[in-house]
Amino acid sequence: MEAFLFSTLAVALAEVGDKTQLLSLLLVAKFRKPWTICCAILVATLINHGASALFGDWLSNLLSGNWAILLLALGFFAMAAWILIPDEEEEVGQQYARWGALVASFVLFFLAEIGDKTQIATVMLAIKYEAIVAVTLGTTLGMMLANVPVIFAGQWLLERLNFTVFRRIAAGVFVLMGVSLLVSLIL
Repeated sequence: MEAFLFSTLAVALAEVGDKTQLLSLLLVAKFRKPWTICCAILVATLINHGASALFGDWLSNLLSGNWAILLLALGFFAMAAWILIPDEEEEVGQQYARWGALVASFVLFFLAEIGDKTQIATVMLAIKYEAIVAVTLGTTLGMMLANVPVIFAGQWLLERLNFTVFRRIAAGVFVLMGVSLLVSLIL
């Protein structure tokens, strides 16, 4: 349960102000089909984060001992720093728009997540918790919690949220994870 809850919290916070939120806003502005876009995001995230969690589980079987814990702690610190850097806006290209809301949203969201901080976080969370399903479902729920409100109340939310505060809180969560791992090495 801890893996699921922490994965949800970490990704939901990390996603606030992320490029995928901006992409969600652009998709709904382009297609005006919020439920279709939500379904596409859900499927794209489940596939992307499921594969990431599997990769993290595979890595956890390769890595062991204090060096693995130290490497993971450093990864969480790097993630904290990365989260503090704002993302740039992306546009919905015309080559994708012709595919319709479902396919365009799925493809664009899936591609936007490749190498994104939440994908890397999913790998690291899977290494830490060794719980593929819980991490996948948690990070997917976190992604949905961050993106669905943007789809339905996007512009209003974007004008009122302070992304810097959310980025700092998310960075703090990842720093705490790194510190807890380093403490576990000492104790």
